[in-house]
Amino acid sequence: MQNKWRLEMISKNKIKLIRSLEQRKFRRELKLFVAEGHKLVDDLLPAFECVFLAACKEWTERRADVWQRLAAKGCETVEVSDEELQKASLQKNPQDVLAVFRQRPDNGMPDGICQRQLCLALDGVQDPGNLGTVLRIADWFGIEHVCCSPDTADLYNPKTVQATMGAMARVQVHYLPLEAWLQDQDGSTPIYGTFLDGDDMYGTELSDHGVIVMGNEGKGISPAIARLANRRLYIPNYPPGRATSESLNVATATAIVCAEFRRRASSK
Repeated sequence: MQNKWRLEMISKNKIKLIRSLEQRKFRRELKLFVAEGHKLVDDLLPAFECVFLAACKEWTERRADVWQRLAAKGCETVEVSDEELQKASLQKNPQDVLAVFRQRPDNGMPDGICQRQLCLALDGVQDPGNLGTVLRIADWFGIEHVCCSPDTADLYNPKTVQATMGAMARVQVHYLPLEAWLQDQDGSTPIYGTFLDGDDMYGTELSDHGVIVMGNEGKGISPAIARLANRRLYIPNYPPGRATSESLNVATATAIVCAEFRRRASSK
């Protein structure tokens, strides 16, 4: 273990590496991503391989066991001052720890998973913050697999990572050609989507398995994917007929839909 009373510097090359991970092309090339803050880093450590960790003295003292274990595994660890951590941080207000993790291999959606569980599918969700929030919602409601169209925001974008608040450690995210994947589903698999001309969600039978498709922030579900939805849902506003907002934020809509699915399941 390093002498944790001796503050060190983060090398210029390491800072350059960390900064490069703001860009998708370097994340793809290096298969690495950055996470910051003790809660997020603590959640990700059991699920992802950590290759570099810089922390302030308060963190290393509080998590001395983790510090030693990482060093023993060959992870590069440095204890730094607040000012030194700020040099490497991608956040406006750096916290007490920054870690670089190796990305998890994507082995694809397990065969037949939608016949056994409720899954989410994201069709062109663009905003990294929305993606991260959707993953937190999936985690909260026990949804273990989320499949994303290739044009959905990158899971490993620093903004997405921070917005997941650790949910990405427990929720498996898969990028795949969404239309082809939905076409390959068993004909009896419920494929739900939210549409303005759909059936009132609160008066519609809901399954405890299948796929819930959520669409792009501005365009909604694309026409090609909409054609594959065999269960069209509508989240009604209140009171009916009242002038209201044009639509809901995709993460908000996801939370409402998932909550109703789980409420039905728990009442059976």
